[in-house]
Amino acid sequence: MAATSSTATTHLIVGSTSRLHTTRTTKFFQNGVVLTQKKTLSLRRSASIPPTAVLPFDLSPPPIDHDLLETVKSEGAKISEEGIVETFGNDGEALDAADNGVAVVDLSHFGRIRVSGDDRIQFLHNQSTANFEILREGQGCDTVFVTPTARTIDIAHAWIMKNAVILVVSPLTCSSITEMLNKYVFFADKVEIQDITKQTCLFVVVGPKSNQVMRDLNLGDLVGEAYGTHRHYSVNGMPITVGVGNVISEEGFSLLMSPAAAGSVWETLLSQGAVPMGSNAWEKLRIIKGRPAPGKELTNEFNVLEAGLWNSISLDKGCYKGQETISRLITYDGLKQRLWGICLSAPAEPGSPIIVDGKKVGKLTSYTLGRKESDHFGLGYIKRKDALGGDTVTVGDNIVGTVVEVPFLARQSPPLLSKSSSS
Repeated sequence: MAATSSTATTHLIVGSTSRLHTTRTTKFFQNGVVLTQKKTLSLRRSASIPPTAVLPFDLSPPPIDHDLLETVKSEGAKISEEGIVETFGNDGEALDAADNGVAVVDLSHFGRIRVSGDDRIQFLHNQSTANFEILREGQGCDTVFVTPTARTIDIAHAWIMKNAVILVVSPLTCSSITEMLNKYVFFADKVEIQDITKQTCLFVVVGPKSNQVMRDLNLGDLVGEAYGTHRHYSVNGMPITVGVGNVISEEGFSLLMSPAAAGSVWETLLSQGAVPMGSNAWEKLRIIKGRPAPGKELTNEFNVLEAGLWNSISLDKGCYKGQETISRLITYDGLKQRLWGICLSAPAEPGSPIIVDGKKVGKLTSYTLGRKESDHFGLGYIKRKDALGGDTVTVGDNIVGTVVEVPFLARQSPPLLSKSSSS
């Protein structure tokens, strides 16, 4: 029977190019003999050419032998039948790192859609809520896919690249959004829609020490850049795109790469002190931060303004799907409810009614156990006229809740409306 131990050292070499080397040494103890294996990881950025010209992102099929799952298994990961990393057995530590340090999450199960062709910008401009026409290569944004009546489908994070737009969407909606977009590509349109989820991997880095990790990896040129700004780099000769922000925050970073590079990138981030986080802790963090999700807060029951997604909506661009309904809701102050966080006195089932003075005024959409076993937290829609932040509500039969603001929604910037509409 063999036992193993490993150490990692990192050094930076600066010259005509900048290169970060991480050397991971693994010792195998077997039959009284010590065997040593060294693996050097390299993160390189050319210093002689502009960031966006460093290396085009290659979307060719990946090699079969990528080892990310084997890498995370060796670190104690529990992996679902679908290949999703559920937990590293350290959920509390990972959540603490997201608040006070830095954590890294494998979100490769999230969808990635590539939209290419000469008409791609105009196409996405017409099919979603953001203003794509004002964006340039190397920039990005959040946009919302909605129904013709502005009911929510999903939030997509978009990167504007030289020859394509990359959309990151939720696992639940990738297939349906790909199908929906293809449905609206007409014969004369120069647009191609491609689901590249299986050809790529996606990591996100979260926490207040994310900036320092980027600097230590010689990626400090991204620190302080606008949300969605992204640049191309090389890791061991393979392309990687790094962008500002992650799925639940404008802080932190997102990393898109081929599966062949994923194992090396993951180990490099861990060597810089990032704590691995599984999808279970990520879902808890999503709810606590207040980021709406498809099938929960983003459904055919609720429109995009009730979900509070103001930063993803252009109010002055031309016609687009859902635009007429959105304009009418704003003009006539038609928002009947809005999304809130709710501190709960006990566990509550999503779908439970929210009650004020014996009257149903809303619905709980998500629930999670808090950081402590005695803490309980949820998200829910509440009618605007019946409750505000700080008010007390009842959830279900007798669970007491306090209405609170959540970070994701607090940073949204609605237009100046009437006093009642901003409540």
